[in-house]
Amino acid sequence: MRKISLAQTLCFLALLSIACALGIASAALLFGHLPFGDFRGVVMVVAGAALIYAWAIAINRAFLWIFPLRGGYISPGSSEEFRYHVYLLFYLVLFQSLTRSLAIPVPLMRVVYLALGAKLGKNSYSAGVILDPPLTVVGDNCIIGHDAVLFCHAVEGADLALAPITIGNNVTIGAKAVVQPGVIIEDDAIVAVNAVVKKGTHIRRGERWGGIPARPIH
Repeated sequence: MRKISLAQTLCFLALLSIACALGIASAALLFGHLPFGDFRGVVMVVAGAALIYAWAIAINRAFLWIFPLRGGYISPGSSEEFRYHVYLLFYLVLFQSLTRSLAIPVPLMRVVYLALGAKLGKNSYSAGVILDPPLTVVGDNCIIGHDAVLFCHAVEGADLALAPITIGNNVTIGAKAVVQPGVIIEDDAIVAVNAVVKKGTHIRRGERWGGIPARPIH
């Protein structure tokens, strides 16, 4: 695993400071004049925290719009490594508490993932975890089961690479399944409970895969 540099940390902290300043100012502007009585302090803290998260998501999306993540090997010391580590700090410090929270209902998690940059089609929901939303594309009418994990990054010693995950329409990912980077799953396919779909696997239309590692089930 590569070390996150001081410059990357400072960049993240600068962006986070902007989000905090905008969140606090927004809370004061929107709610500061309202008469909450004894609950004023609680309301302002909750509103401030929610708005800080909202601004952090917006700033992170703007950062990735200017400096997008791209698939492929990431060279040490490269600009691609810099932007990925800044993105990773946003995720680890702020967004992991959202994506790993069991307190957020699944329908609301769809909104969270869309806000974080995932492309989710109509009527598609995740009860699992999408670790790299900006690199994940899911079609219509899909379900990602409880505790399933999708991740688009591969960390192998000092090697680091990214590869998007693309899922078609009407796909079911079973509970506790693992989908690794670069996987393509075509329409109407099913990934069984507890399956581990290895890097770069291509699951064809209508196929059923299961096992560790996952293979076609006939």
